[in-house]
Amino acid sequence: MIKKNMLIALSARRAGSALLLAAGMALAGCASTQATNPQDPYEGYNRAMTSFNDSMDDAVLKPVATAYQTVTPQPLRTGVTNFFGNLGDLWSMVNHALQGNGEKTYNHMVRFTTNTVLGLGGLLDIATEMQVARDKQDFGLTLATWGVKPGPYLVLPFLGPSTLRDTVALPADWWGHPMDSMHPVSHRNTLLGLRLVNTRANLLNATDALDAASLDRYALMRDLYLKLRDPASRQQNDDNAGRVESFDD
Repeated sequence: MIKKNMLIALSARRAGSALLLAAGMALAGCASTQATNPQDPYEGYNRAMTSFNDSMDDAVLKPVATAYQTVTPQPLRTGVTNFFGNLGDLWSMVNHALQGNGEKTYNHMVRFTTNTVLGLGGLLDIATEMQVARDKQDFGLTLATWGVKPGPYLVLPFLGPSTLRDTVALPADWWGHPMDSMHPVSHRNTLLGLRLVNTRANLLNATDALDAASLDRYALMRDLYLKLRDPASRQQNDDNAGRVESFDD
């Protein structure tokens, strides 16, 4: 159960990191980032845990994702990405409802039903083509909307960037994701593994570019993560909420 929940959380955080990394690549010239941040009182621990996570990624996940990207055609990988994004729209719908956002709750209900029925079970993202916007939400962002402060920045083993608020919210995100209740367990675990590898494969080009940049990678990732998890910053970016970024071009 712990291993399964960790995989769900890692996949969710990696999916969120796609937008984070895209924002990082958009920084003009990859300008240097301030290393100190008042939200990061445990920076020594966080940097050490980041190094550990990066080592595990380099040793295990990145090679597997690279092989997957090599042997899997792009249209198939896009279908896999759309399928898991469609499942995620259900949990986003629930969180928009908890936040009292009726319009976005309805939009995500439309997204899920349209892509499930017309998009071959979610393999095709018909809703985005119809300009029905996606605004990915989780329980951490719901807590933020309710006024819960983020607390200190934390880097979790295997799971990566987080805050105290987002860490407290993880059990709800584990429970709320549709795959949590999928049976038999063998099918669920197979899908979890596919989701994890596919998400990492989608980020290969972005992370390679970030690794090559001459800047403090840890500080950049931290500051972009904190901005991404700030509801005020997300509200400013609503025009791009329904766009699916591609890192394979």
